[in-house]
Amino acid sequence: MPYLGIPTPPLRRACRAVFARHPLDEPDAWRDAILVLWRRATHREHRYAAIELASDRRYAALQTGRTIPMYEEMIVTGAWWDYVDAIAHRLGDVLRREPVRTAARMRVWARSENLWKRRTAVICQLGFKSDTDLALLTDCIEPSLGSREFFLQKAIGWALRDLAWSDPKLVTNWVKRHESALSPLSRREALKNLGPLRLR
Repeated sequence: MPYLGIPTPPLRRACRAVFARHPLDEPDAWRDAILVLWRRATHREHRYAAIELASDRRYAALQTGRTIPMYEEMIVTGAWWDYVDAIAHRLGDVLRREPVRTAARMRVWARSENLWKRRTAVICQLGFKSDTDLALLTDCIEPSLGSREFFLQKAIGWALRDLAWSDPKLVTNWVKRHESALSPLSRREALKNLGPLRLR
């Protein structure tokens, strides 16, 4: 999909102005508007606008399990990191609001044949820090440990590195336990910011 060539800051300003002028009063109207923007897009910026609407704070209360099918469609049809990584953050919002239901879905996605659903499952807890569900993170990482796919290896390392900011010892021990299965890229990314705790 081609670009219009609009940089991110003016695109976001334009989105904020339009969204403020056209509030969506019903959950279905919000989801429908996102999907219209997404499905009718002719350029990447149209899909970025859909993600901006999905991320608008005025609709934060709508980040529930009902959005998961919408995000799944966006992930599968978008199929590239710039879309998927932004959507993964929204699924993190859903996970915080409905942890049991969403965690179950992420565990299914972690074993999907679709690498972007797998990547989403791995990185959906970015920014959770001490709230990270380590059992869920492990369950989402392990099916992809043997993958040679760059975007999965990078996601694994990124998720562990993010967790290391709040619990470096836990990540160090996790990497030790899984060292034989971790790719060099995942291991390097996981330990990048650990300083003296870094494995030798």
